[in-house]
Amino acid sequence: MDEAMPGNALAVRLNHGWRIIATGLSFLAFGVGGLLLGVLVFPAINLLVRDAARRRRMARRLVQRSFGFHIELMRVLGVLTYEIRGRERLQRDGLLILANHPALIDVVFLVSLLPNADCVVKSALARNPFTRGPVRAAGYVCNADGAGLIDDCIAAVRRGGNLVIFPEGTRTRRDAPLHLQRGAANIAVRGSLDITPVRLAYSPMTLGKGEKWYRVPARRFHVVVDVQPDIEIAPFIEGASGEAMAARRLTEHLTRYFATGSKACSHSS
Repeated sequence: MDEAMPGNALAVRLNHGWRIIATGLSFLAFGVGGLLLGVLVFPAINLLVRDAARRRRMARRLVQRSFGFHIELMRVLGVLTYEIRGRERLQRDGLLILANHPALIDVVFLVSLLPNADCVVKSALARNPFTRGPVRAAGYVCNADGAGLIDDCIAAVRRGGNLVIFPEGTRTRRDAPLHLQRGAANIAVRGSLDITPVRLAYSPMTLGKGEKWYRVPARRFHVVVDVQPDIEIAPFIEGASGEAMAARRLTEHLTRYFATGSKACSHSS
């Protein structure tokens, strides 16, 4: 019986139950917000603003602010705490931002820091009624573009967008070693683009690959978003026999970089 439990244990139970409810409310707000933006706000912008580039900028700013609101909502509700390290490194245009991908809300954190964020998104998000409005209005790069995907990504950065990519392609599995796909490295090599790396860490871990949203940890989780100094691409291109070798060398480096860095970041938090 709860009445027989020590007060401290009861408080822990109540807090855990509240965080399950708060997490559900947060995701509900996210879905409804995306739906309203797609149905009401972005169509109005399309009617009132004739210039396509300006429309895209406005849409990205709105997405940034809505994502920022979502993060603050989760903080106020007691779901999480967070800290941002190296935020000033994101105050530039034309960045290729590569990040590890431990949890479901990684992209929400990153885009909330970028007024001109561009993203490579799954084609399913462009069809989902809750996300297709923001995805289309912001002009995000769709991974269904096939052979032209790398060129589209390079062009997005050269237009001044800050392109966010998770080289793993999906969230990290806790029980598997880190595995990066070579697509992000190909973009950096072919475009001769330096990389702005971001290490994300969650303590305790939650919202990972295959984990249900309602399996909340025993205490509210803390998120560290650590924006690191740029990685220059030139050393990986120099001395390589071709783009394929340079991309392979870069992918191997990034795998070690994120595998060791995320652990260090997590321990320091």
